[in-house]
Amino acid sequence: MTEPLNRRDFLLRTATVAGVSLLALQPTLAQPAAPRITVYKDPQCGCCANWNDAMRKVGFVIDVRDTTDLQSVKASLGVPDALASCHTGVAGGYLFEGHVPPDLVQKVLRERPAIVGLFVPGMPAGSPGMEMANPERYDIVALGRDQRRTVYATRMGKSQA
Repeated sequence: MTEPLNRRDFLLRTATVAGVSLLALQPTLAQPAAPRITVYKDPQCGCCANWNDAMRKVGFVIDVRDTTDLQSVKASLGVPDALASCHTGVAGGYLFEGHVPPDLVQKVLRERPAIVGLFVPGMPAGSPGMEMANPERYDIVALGRDQRRTVYATRMGKSQA
């Protein structure tokens, strides 16, 4: 016959079961959700698809919005014409225009600076999605909420400068 548990033994066993249960759940709780980005692009654009692939490789989930009227989308999002490129990404309340390196998208989403977003005007050779021979040096521009533009980073191909 089993003796009834006294209060101390009951609490000790309950705490042990609860602790083991929390340890079993820990790997699930520790894994953050994959970051998501919505990308507006022309359905025929191959370099945009390549940039999406580069973003997926670092863990982003891409919600692709193909459109043949990118001008209207960019205007509604507030992308300045002088900073425009072939696709626009939106994540975490920020704009990522053009071939912004994925690590800089991650950095902005992690650090949450007071900017509208990052922009790579045009389609510079060597930028993510535009990998080819003879990469060029290009600037990644941060647009402040006051509309001031500053160089956030400069890259040469895949290397950081």
